[in-house]
Amino acid sequence: MNTPSELKYTKDHEWVKIDGNIATIGITDFAQGELGDIVFVDVDSVDDDLSAGDVFGSVEAVKTVSDLYLPVTGTVTEFNSALEDQPELLNSDPYGEGWIIKVQIADDADLSELLSAEEYQATLG
Repeated sequence: MNTPSELKYTKDHEWVKIDGNIATIGITDFAQGELGDIVFVDVDSVDDDLSAGDVFGSVEAVKTVSDLYLPVTGTVTEFNSALEDQPELLNSDPYGEGWIIKVQIADDADLSELLSAEEYQATLG
């Protein structure tokens, strides 16, 4: 399983890439593998101010729908529009072309709650 060390993670299987005060967020390789073939990504929270832990969207796979939880407090500034036509990017490239949203971080304190790659892997048993 691929868990890039330069990213941060949540127990809810999202990854976070921090660039200044912008967080790029997606789902982990483990999450996409557990979900199976992803057929739809629903994000209607662009321009919304949300708190860490809030649901910002959902991912629909062939057999299930899973909520997506925001790892940091902030404003959702962008949705990866490529996912509208190619939701399978979450399966094929979860850490690259399969990113889901970008968030302007409102509170750096949330970053201390994120897990390192090693800590995340430890949660998977």
